[in-house]
Amino acid sequence: MRNLVSLLAALMIVAAGAALAGDKDKVYGKGVAAADTVRVSDLMANPDAWVGKTIRVQGRAVGVCEHRGCWINLASDVEGQTVRVKVKDGEIVFPPAILGDLVMAEGVWTANQLDMETTKKVCEANAKKEGREFKADEVTACMTLYQLSGTGAVAAKN
Repeated sequence: MRNLVSLLAALMIVAAGAALAGDKDKVYGKGVAAADTVRVSDLMANPDAWVGKTIRVQGRAVGVCEHRGCWINLASDVEGQTVRVKVKDGEIVFPPAILGDLVMAEGVWTANQLDMETTKKVCEANAKKEGREFKADEVTACMTLYQLSGTGAVAAKN
């Protein structure tokens, strides 16, 4: 009986330790399983080379979807660069509190070719957000938006 009580006490201590460790890192979706992390700057230097590949990236969360939590932007290792991690609506929800956390995300790198009308709308929205004038006639080429179609992530609180 004494051995059983000791065993139960040890299991409770292990479980409590696991619960405390779980407070540090938050797992979203399937988490991450890829062995190597691709630097965001490497993705941005040659984005077409990664299209269709399952990859893992890491960066500080600098943006999050305020409506459904369906995307986060991660800062690159190069200042001014970010990568968007887009997940299926409702399958994974990134909370606003994730901002500032170090996030490791995994998924398939995708390229979304926009038509000219959509390209102009995106450029107009970006100009408005940045407080500058938009000139539709200066947009002469369609955009390609790259993103990680995320299947999982792990966020570490600081």
